[in-house]
Formats: sequence, C-alpha cells, structure tokens
Amino acid sequence: VQLQASGGGLVQAGGSLRLSCAASGRTLYVMGWFRQAPGKEREFVAAISRNGIISNYADSVKGRFTISRDNAKNMVYLQMLRLKPEDTAVYYCAVRFGELAVTSARYDVWGQGTQVTVSS
Repeated sequence: VQLQASGGGLVQAGGSLRLSCAASGRTLYVMGWFRQAPGKEREFVAAISRNGIISNYADSVKGRFTISRDNAKNMVYLQMLRLKPEDTAVYYCAVRFGELAVTSARYDVWGQGTQVTVSS
C-alpha cells in the first residue's frame, strides 16, 4: 500500500479545506488522519473503518472535521470546517491493517503529509 496526501494549504481562521488521500495497492483497511505541529508529537485526528460506517474523532476536531472514504476510488477524505490556528500542522494519512485505533504506533503505512496552515 502506498499513500499520497494532498489538499493542504493556507487558509484564514474560520475557513475550510478538504484533504484527500489516494491509496494504491490493496486498500480495504482502516484509514486514519494524524497531524503534527512544529515541536509537538504526532496526534490522532480521525479514523474510519473499512466499510466507512464507523469513525472516530479527536475531541479537538469533533463537530468540525469529517472523515469519509470512497473505496471504489481508493480515496479517503478529511473535510475540515471552521478551521482554527491551532489546527496548523502537517497532516498525514495512514493505514492500519488491524481494527480501528487512535494510536499512531498502531498504524502500519504512512503517506508523506500535507501542510495545513491556518492564519488568525
């Protein structure tokens, strides 16, 4: 499995962005989004089950971010609304071969990341 994240950019606070993650190879796995801000550890953002029915979110993004997937296109998305400066980070998509999880160490394959910058 290889992952390619895209869709990051510079946006004003209150704005929105949609991140995309294109997966190649066998892709019917749990997918997650994580982020890492400068000087901070990588943190969980959202994850979605293989069939797209179950999703988990970090408390900091609940109600603002939505994770979704299109298995026919091998794509996973992260719709981000009402962005805040504290959402600024490099965002990574990842694959987990096992069940839904929120810990980065449990994910097996990582994409290269896409920068999201939210100005105040």
